[in-house]
Amino acid sequence: MKEVNPEIKEEAVDITTRRRKQQKLMLDLVERKVRSRAQQLYETRGQVEGHALQDWVQAESEVLGNSILAPLYRRLRGESQESAAPKSELPVQDPSGCESPA
Repeated sequence: MKEVNPEIKEEAVDITTRRRKQQKLMLDLVERKVRSRAQQLYETRGQVEGHALQDWVQAESEVLGNSILAPLYRRLRGESQESAAPKSELPVQDPSGCESPA
C-alpha cells in the first residue's frame, strides 16, 4: 500500500480551504454591491414598499452585467440556497415516471 505524505495532504486541504474562503469573500463583495444598488433603486422610487424582489433582481443584473464574477456568484448562491433549503421527506418523481429518493 502506498503511503501519502501528510504534508502534501495538508497543502491540498489548505488550498481547498483557501479557495472556499476566497469564493465566500467574492460572494460577500458582490452581495454588498447588489444590496447597495437595490437600496439606491428603492430610494429612487421614493421608498415605496412592495418592490424589494424587483429591486434586487434589477440590482443583480446591473452589478453582474458582463462581470467575470457572474458565473461564480450564481453558482455559489445556488449552492448556498440548496444547503439552506430543508430536504423533502417525500420521494421526487422524475419525468420518466420512476420515483427516486429526495
